[in-house]
Amino acid sequence: MQFVTFGCIADLISQMPFVKTIKTNAYFSRFQVKYRRRREGKTDYYARKRLVNQAKNKYNSPKYRLVVRFTNKQVICQIIYARIQGDFVFAAATSKELPRYGISHGLTNWTAAYATGLLVARRALTKLGLADKYEGVTEPDGEIKLVERPEDDKEGPRPFKAYLDVGLRRTSTGHRVFAAMKGASDGGIHIPHNEKRFPGYDIESKELDVEVLKKYIYGGHVAEYMESLEEEDDERFKRQFASYLADGIGSEDIEELYTNAYAAIREDPTFKPTEKTTDWKAESKKYKVPRLTNEQRKARIQEKIKALRGEGEAEADDDDEIEEEDEE
Repeated sequence: MQFVTFGCIADLISQMPFVKTIKTNAYFSRFQVKYRRRREGKTDYYARKRLVNQAKNKYNSPKYRLVVRFTNKQVICQIIYARIQGDFVFAAATSKELPRYGISHGLTNWTAAYATGLLVARRALTKLGLADKYEGVTEPDGEIKLVERPEDDKEGPRPFKAYLDVGLRRTSTGHRVFAAMKGASDGGIHIPHNEKRFPGYDIESKELDVEVLKKYIYGGHVAEYMESLEEEDDERFKRQFASYLADGIGSEDIEELYTNAYAAIREDPTFKPTEKTTDWKAESKKYKVPRLTNEQRKARIQEKIKALRGEGEAEADDDDEIEEEDEE
């Protein structure tokens, strides 16, 4: 009986020529395509599964997600829950609504993301009737405070809970998604988190500088940049912050502007649609061809047949006239 050692097998493999793996019909006939939104690169299903799955002992209670998305022009914050039919939006807010509260510039920066998170939180709690019970942090100071049920009211409703959904964004320290989360948390929603991804967190000392975080909440980083740019390059400063200067907003006005905006959001977070100057429903119907009934379609066909017959008779008369002229 001969025994083949591992070394012999390794030698045989090393002497074998390169063989290209060819995918056969059997492989392709059993290939299962991925979900459409995975193919499009829009959804991380590994993360979504964990954000959507609800414990069975919680029955049919929805599991809410604070979904934060960024475009080139706005910040979008939505509170969403999943059902078999699809996702349902419970409350939503965008930074395009902030001019109503006095924030007309920088609608995609860190502070605007915080304000949008605060707006969607207050809007959701107002919808639930919990706005007065859970006010959150009315004067942000940079401290990390999770919303909890008051100790003197153990029988009342618990705080509204949601989980942060960052999508495909890379969760680097200081990212704007955490600004929206901080705004929603200060707005009265319980979102499980810690201080490790906020601006001002030092990875070496493992401590958060609350003054840095407070500066970002009130737009201090924007004011600092305005001051430094004005000193270094006044022409570029006037070009880059032209819209600020046109409205009479300087670096010293930034903190007051955001403080007043946060107070205005808490006073009235309800959604108010913009006034439309054009009735777009009537405008779109103007160009819509109405659908014909069965009788109308049949009548239209008969008209076409009559028209064709009339053309045929006219052509026959013309041919007869030509023949008579030729005979003469």
